[in-house]
Amino acid sequence: MVNVTVICVGKLKEKYLCDACEEYKKRLSGLLKLNIIELTPEKLSDNPTPKEIENALKAEGKAILEKIPNGAKVYSMCIEGKQYSSTELSSQLDKLAVSGISRVVFIIGGSFGLCDEVKAKSHVKLSMSKMTFPHQLARVMLLEQIYRAAQISAGTKYHK
Repeated sequence: MVNVTVICVGKLKEKYLCDACEEYKKRLSGLLKLNIIELTPEKLSDNPTPKEIENALKAEGKAILEKIPNGAKVYSMCIEGKQYSSTELSSQLDKLAVSGISRVVFIIGGSFGLCDEVKAKSHVKLSMSKMTFPHQLARVMLLEQIYRAAQISAGTKYHK
């Protein structure tokens, strides 16, 4: 069984987002082993300077890097990343499993993104869209796409 870890900077606050994540965790429970790690974002002033943001990203990056399991394939969610279709993501995950890689990590940074060190550690930089979405919605969208990828692999009718 594939082990998928989602490392997130920040906690979900809205109940409807928590409920959506719980639903996808439940759906995924028979398909893969899912672990969600929430890291505390660095505190920033109301109007942070570029240096404050850089320092926060580095501190968050250090915490992220400490949580990546050895031998994992790492996907970082970032705006400059490549956009995959659902079937392309499913195919990528299938290829990993066939090649013997059983650990996959997806990283969702804080509202200012990810530091360069985390991006450099990543095997794949992945973008969800050119559009802008609320930061907290990213986790729900990612879990849904992981679920969709698993359903595509299983040949179910979920993916239309």
